[in-house]
Amino acid sequence: MSEKYDVAIIGGGPAGLTAGLYTSRAGIKSLLIEKGVPGGLMAATYWIENYPGFDEGISGLDLSKKMEKQARRFGLDLRTGSIDDIRINGKEKVLISDNGTEISTKAVIIATGSDPKKLNVEGEERLRGKGVSYCATCDGAFFRDKKVAVIGGGNSALQEAIFLTRFAEEIFIVHRRDTLRATKINQEKAFSESKIKFIWDSVVEKIEGNETLSSIRLKNLRSKESENLRVDGIFIYIGSSPNTEFLRGLVKLDYYRFIITDEKMATSVPGIYAAGDVRANDLKQIVTAAGDGAIAALSAERYIEENFRQD
Repeated sequence: MSEKYDVAIIGGGPAGLTAGLYTSRAGIKSLLIEKGVPGGLMAATYWIENYPGFDEGISGLDLSKKMEKQARRFGLDLRTGSIDDIRINGKEKVLISDNGTEISTKAVIIATGSDPKKLNVEGEERLRGKGVSYCATCDGAFFRDKKVAVIGGGNSALQEAIFLTRFAEEIFIVHRRDTLRATKINQEKAFSESKIKFIWDSVVEKIEGNETLSSIRLKNLRSKESENLRVDGIFIYIGSSPNTEFLRGLVKLDYYRFIITDEKMATSVPGIYAAGDVRANDLKQIVTAAGDGAIAALSAERYIEENFRQD
């Protein structure tokens, strides 16, 4: 089974949805393939305060729905699925989907984003979903009037810890350093919350529990001493890993496997572009992902015009 499109967008977060909006609005036959819920990690973010145009903030799910609706209005074909491989066939690219469908396309925009990194400590995988979580928005309500730990010192860790104050009795933020990486406004909010306490210079050595999580073992990196902290849940925010496994060396990646692009979002392969959190860049925000998507879409449009004029 084979299908043909002008542009195929892999990933439906803010970068992919914006790219799909721009290409569809330009009259380019466009397909967006998303393996989960449109919006990606944005859809799992409880509240977004720094996206332009929403002066009182907006939930990540609502913003995702608005982006999806807008893109569909201009004719974007959006479907659920994943891509297992990309092959080069002359000037065209052939995407192999998880159900075996082959999709021929003139240009590709990769916007597959990234997934939360794991601690890779004993008990983490065994107790996943039984006290171990990577999404406070998804699982926070399960910990009403309980004690939880949040691991990390960046914006995501602090924002989710603040969100957890709606439910949890006490929140411990565990950070491997004695200073935070989060923005000043998020630090101020976290420090002002009476439910939040900080444990500095510490890392998780082990996650313990039988049927459900009961405690975590922490090691202080300065004193080298270990202690058990009794909590009912742990939320892990220590960075992200890009979803680039399916590329199999097709495009150039950096040391951390993020896709290397130029300022036009072009990868090392002509006609293949990357946008959003899957790209090697320093700032990973919804607004920058959307900007990447717009640039990638315009670059893909120019590529098609220059290389497929006879079509």
